[in-house]
Amino acid sequence: MAAFVPGLPLAAPRASTFFGTAAASSPPPPASASVARRGAGAATMVTAVGTPTKFDRMRQKWGAPAVDESKGDMYEEFASALEGLSYNFSEGDIVPGVVQQLDPNGAMVDVGAKASAVCPTAEVCIAQNVALEDVLTLGEQREFQIIRSENADGELLLSIRRIEYSRAWARVAQLAAEDVTITATVESVNRGGGLVTVEGLRAFLPGSHISVRREAQEDLVGMELPLKFIQVDQDEKKLVVSHRLAAAASRMTSLETGTVVSGTVRSVKPYGAFVDIGGVSGLLHISQISHDHVKDIEAVLSPGMEVKAYVMNQDKDKGRISLSTKVLEAEPGDMMTDPAAVFAVAEDTAARYLARVEEERAAASSVADDIVSSLDIASLDDLGLGVDVDGAAPEGAPAVADAAPAATAVADAAAE
Repeated sequence: MAAFVPGLPLAAPRASTFFGTAAASSPPPPASASVARRGAGAATMVTAVGTPTKFDRMRQKWGAPAVDESKGDMYEEFASALEGLSYNFSEGDIVPGVVQQLDPNGAMVDVGAKASAVCPTAEVCIAQNVALEDVLTLGEQREFQIIRSENADGELLLSIRRIEYSRAWARVAQLAAEDVTITATVESVNRGGGLVTVEGLRAFLPGSHISVRREAQEDLVGMELPLKFIQVDQDEKKLVVSHRLAAAASRMTSLETGTVVSGTVRSVKPYGAFVDIGGVSGLLHISQISHDHVKDIEAVLSPGMEVKAYVMNQDKDKGRISLSTKVLEAEPGDMMTDPAAVFAVAEDTAARYLARVEEERAAASSVADDIVSSLDIASLDDLGLGVDVDGAAPEGAPAVADAAPAATAVADAAAE
């Protein structure tokens, strides 16, 4: 350092190497600029008034309080303000985030933590073998679930798959509760049945619940089937569906009492035979096989036999259908001697049966009307069943008009 000699002028200050040689003669910054010090002995940074600095933007982003430049070093004050913030991130939380970067291992996501969070490629979608770029795009904002809290570097581990997984189970539970028929494609088969995907979840289709006729089990792959839910259990991770129930529900809506249907005998029991009608099981009771007494059902019907039957009635709520071949017999005992002949003219015989039933009902209704019209009103008065002078029925007694439906019902029962 040069010594001070009285009488000699002071040497000009040496120019700062940081700002260049011109800084030595530069005038001080105008009053319209604010000066921030990075640290003791560091160079000054000049920023125009009204222009937000990097630290202003960070304060706005993290919600930190404004820094009072007159009270000390702004960097130390800003750091202490950030340390005072509470992020409150916990495993299982669902938070919004913005995708910042994509790479083969996953996505970097800004969720407002100290460091960027990571969503691994395996956690970006409930579906398997999906490319990261097909699910996420840079700058996209969406929800993520925290599956691991902050590590030593302040980094969070995120997942989209977990969110989709929970919501998919909620959707299938609702569909099952509403007894909705869904459609899915068989993706693979094994000895027990097939596998399908429902709302992104893998579901099992048991072989006993497949009503499609096929030469080989592999023929099911790629086939689109209507399905109904049998079991939905998220805790046990069990999702089981049935094609047979869906086909039965569809068939039940199209079946009508009084129609002739074709089916296959699936099993024979002592009380009757079960007939498969396009996925729906109908019971042909032993009393409805023939007008003649049937001692041995298997002497008339055998498993695998193709039959035609008349739909007597059905219970859609319970999925039950009652069948009859007895009404298709032209002569009593035809089912015992020549079932094929009965099936050949089944539709014509059924039409004649229905016409006869309607004639009997009409005749019974006419008889009921005649009975009512021939009633002695005076006698009804004596019994308390007549009418008052004004035409109204006495209090506590049924009107005469009500006798007609009752009589009709009795006549119908007698006709049947």
